[in-house]
Amino acid sequence: QQQQQQQPGRKRRRDAGPAHDSHTGSAGKDAQGIKGGKGKGKGAKPEMEDQDPEATQRAVAYRRGKPVGVSRVADRKLKGHLRAQNAKAKAAALHLAKAEVLLPEQAGFLEAEGMEKTFKFTQRDLAEHVDLNTQQKRFDLNLPDFAPYTVDYTPNGRRLLLGGRSGHLAAMDWTTGALQCELHVRESVRDVTWLHNETMFAAAQKRFVFIYDHAGTELHVLRKHIDPQRLTFLRYHFLLASTGNAGFLKYQDTSTGQLVAEHRTRLGPCRVLEQNPYNAVLHLGHNNGVVTLWTPNMSTPVVKQLCHRGPVQALAVDRSGLHMATAGLDGQLKIWDIRKFADQPLYEYYTPTPAACLDFSQRGLLSAGFGSHVQVWKDVYVSKQKSPYMSHEMPAHVMHSSRFVPFEDVLGLGHSKGFSSIVVPGSGEPNFDAFEANPFQTKRQRQEAEVKSLLDKVPAELITLNPNQILQVDRASAEVRHSEDQLTKAERAIKEKNRKRGRNKVRKRLMRKQANVIDSRKEALKQKLDDDRKKREAAKRPEPERKTVLDRFAVRDA
Repeated sequence: QQQQQQQPGRKRRRDAGPAHDSHTGSAGKDAQGIKGGKGKGKGAKPEMEDQDPEATQRAVAYRRGKPVGVSRVADRKLKGHLRAQNAKAKAAALHLAKAEVLLPEQAGFLEAEGMEKTFKFTQRDLAEHVDLNTQQKRFDLNLPDFAPYTVDYTPNGRRLLLGGRSGHLAAMDWTTGALQCELHVRESVRDVTWLHNETMFAAAQKRFVFIYDHAGTELHVLRKHIDPQRLTFLRYHFLLASTGNAGFLKYQDTSTGQLVAEHRTRLGPCRVLEQNPYNAVLHLGHNNGVVTLWTPNMSTPVVKQLCHRGPVQALAVDRSGLHMATAGLDGQLKIWDIRKFADQPLYEYYTPTPAACLDFSQRGLLSAGFGSHVQVWKDVYVSKQKSPYMSHEMPAHVMHSSRFVPFEDVLGLGHSKGFSSIVVPGSGEPNFDAFEANPFQTKRQRQEAEVKSLLDKVPAELITLNPNQILQVDRASAEVRHSEDQLTKAERAIKEKNRKRGRNKVRKRLMRKQANVIDSRKEALKQKLDDDRKKREAAKRPEPERKTVLDRFAVRDA
């Protein structure tokens, strides 16, 4: 009876099994239909695209590169992996396009009505039509004793760093007005920059580069950075770069304290230094009107371009890393396309006096400060603009530096009377990524972000002009690569070595250089000497005696 009672249970379990499997199978088919679309195979179009064609069109802007072609791949397993990767990238772009509805803010610009012009709107006019929070972002700091000032903001836009030429350093939360630290170094300060976060900053002082903490305590002295003029920090690589009157470009790793690279520009003192946020390549402006592009893994500039007829005064690179703006002592403001490296710029603008500072905002606005005026240009690399977007005048002030505040419609100005903050509608990005730069970051989040950034640190060897080149594969055969290596070794062997004392004089060096030079007169003289030598050798040889047929019967001497 027990066996009979167990058998129906087994039967029920067996009957329930196929029903469960069939239900799972149908659900799996439904899920597969949603993921892979109608029809068989992984190459079918997703069903979501048909339901929302507008999102499909917007997803094109979020795709990174073209999908990998699988038509010529012979391995079936590899082809399947590539197809799955393409499907994931396509689905990710589609999800980003659909997530646009979650963005709470939208960017806006000034719009003029009728015969009005936007560059005629003053800061007082804007203050009357904006909210109270925006009005508080417009203020002035009267500090004429230690001016002019250099300005820098943290990546999240919360902290402000001021550096006075007479030795005044101050860090503050400019949104609340809370002073973080203030000190007087009693020597000239030429440039300042924040490091990886608001806990540390660097200052280019009279002789060396100094690093301070959030309380103003001196942490390090970088004595290898002699007579610095400009500073910049590569936050993803933890590299502090400096250039100055000595004509050297130096990279210092702030996480390990090592000097990564030291390049000699051979173009004299350099006072213009900016970084490309797209590929971390540094742009240097020189006194002969040349702009050079540098990476830490090459001792020579990767690009050398003549931009102005006089010294380069200011330089800026936009957020996408595709366009560059330069200002020279010739009074020209030029917009360049970095992808072309052409001899002629995209567009040229004229400034009454040479521009002292340039800066691009997150939304593509360009600020140019010259004399007591500040002009903000819109769409400068899209088409030739007839008039600026905004204009601001500060009588009896001389512009020195300018910086747009990230995620805010504010422009910070450092001048000969202190510091000023003005409102520029539409300059900042309205929405932020909390994993990249969080304006409302807490202390705990800052600590976690610091550890994560150190773990994700990008090596300096990966800085190249084209970042996509790292993902490419060298398809050359082994024989071609071997021949290239042999050629490189041969070139290194030909390179002249440093001789010992007495063998490295000017005469000896010139003789060694002339040893491999082919000259027609030298070759003719050498041929004549060879002919004379052959004639002398032939004259010394004795003439052979004439022999006859009967000489074979002659008796030889024993």
